Amino acid sequence: MGKPTGFKEIERKVPADRDPLLRILDWNEFHNHMPVEELQGQGARCMDCGVPFCHTGELMSNMASGCPINNLIPEWNDLVYRGHWREALDRLHMTNNFPEFTGRVCPAPCEGSCCLGVIEPAVTIKSIECAIVDRGFEEGWIVPRPPKVRTGKTVAVIGSGPAGLSCAAQLNKVGHLVTVYERDDRIGGLLMYGIPNMKLDKKQVVDRRVKLLEQEGISFVVNAEIGKDIPADQLRADFDAVVLCTGATRPRDLPIPGRELNGIHYAMDFLRPNTRSLLDSNLEDGNYISAKDRNVVVIGGGDTGTDCLGTSLRHGCRGIVNFEIVERPSAERRDDNPWPEWPRIFRVDYGHEEAAAKFGQDPREFCAQTIEFIGDGDGNVRALKACQVDWHQVTEGGPPFAPIPGSEKEYPADLVLLAMGFLGPESGPGEQLGIEIREGRGGMSWFTAEHERYTTNVDGVFAAGDCRRGQSLVVWAINEGRGAAREADRWLRGASDLP
Repeated sequence: MGKPTGFKEIERKVPADRDPLLRILDWNEFHNHMPVEELQGQGARCMDCGVPFCHTGELMSNMASGCPINNLIPEWNDLVYRGHWREALDRLHMTNNFPEFTGRVCPAPCEGSCCLGVIEPAVTIKSIECAIVDRGFEEGWIVPRPPKVRTGKTVAVIGSGPAGLSCAAQLNKVGHLVTVYERDDRIGGLLMYGIPNMKLDKKQVVDRRVKLLEQEGISFVVNAEIGKDIPADQLRADFDAVVLCTGATRPRDLPIPGRELNGIHYAMDFLRPNTRSLLDSNLEDGNYISAKDRNVVVIGGGDTGTDCLGTSLRHGCRGIVNFEIVERPSAERRDDNPWPEWPRIFRVDYGHEEAAAKFGQDPREFCAQTIEFIGDGDGNVRALKACQVDWHQVTEGGPPFAPIPGSEKEYPADLVLLAMGFLGPESGPGEQLGIEIREGRGGMSWFTAEHERYTTNVDGVFAAGDCRRGQSLVVWAINEGRGAAREADRWLRGASDLP
């Protein structure tokens, strides 16, 4: 720790994002970096706390507490404070294959468990992480590092999201020949088509890393859906090991009256074509669902719901509302949510900020339950009916809340986006390989493979990421991809040096 009194002398700062009314006019990233001097000051706030909970990566109350990939946060904070940026980058890459991704889209559970955060605003960890890796690329420090020796062993990775890419990177590092299969036309999975460009630039950030991985020796095959274009058992015959990193892509539906009306879409059916059209033609080909001049209702909060807000605003929607079934969180931690748990507090994400700037108020309606979609007589949705719910009353034999009588209200809606989460992986490759399925409530299911082992019931086949653990954070996907690589390496060679 370079400055023992840093946290006493320096206040927390985060970089100012671009003005919301200006950034909704384009699809460029809205993030900014702080000047180097300010970043070094923020690094100086990192305490000599003895037990740095920021990189413990535990689950508490079913939420991440600390960094799931165990980033060496106090070390690279101190190195940034001292001006040793190259060494800070080396420390960062020891645990994180893709800090340029996590530094942009991770919700930073590390900051939620920062020891300083018990009594003061937490250390600005996420911004420092992003600045370190971006400087590494700018300075030319990040270059291809192919393995010096090849083992001759071959591994197929199904899916090119954060789990698949981290798994492939680790396996390639020890010399295995890795081929990554992706059903979309571009590599990146969730990183490419699940997260909009203004949060994570595809050409400048995602493609840059993919090109680096190719130069290190990883092979990528696009437009290849395993189980459809290529039989899964063919991969099992052609490769020494197979790792399933297919994600959790089955969306949760809302089967209420009027669901069959036109204009009601799953969130990913809205977000994915938008990014593809943006990259293909700058949205000139029209191959996407446009929110322009439409009253949009987004059902479901979380990152996906926020991304629907930001995308609709950039299209030029007429109005926008975001329904959340939960109660509005408190401004501060409640007694039943102690440190170092992830703080369940009220937050304003980029889409909320943009909607408030455009329309004058936060778009969220809390404790709102949609009960009916209303048509225009021609098969299109024109409105929906919703009611308020009371979380202090339980519906017998039903959910842990009850509708409030007389609270029904009609909302204009000619575009409805369902962002209520995901139920698990699609069955294709897992079914063909005979992978055992772990069932959950409400139609949820996942590939069966124990955490930290990642082995399935099929010899030589592993599963990692959202397809194994369920919908989760990018950092958990990287954690699992790295872990699955270690276990696949151990299976292939009898032992592994991978972390």
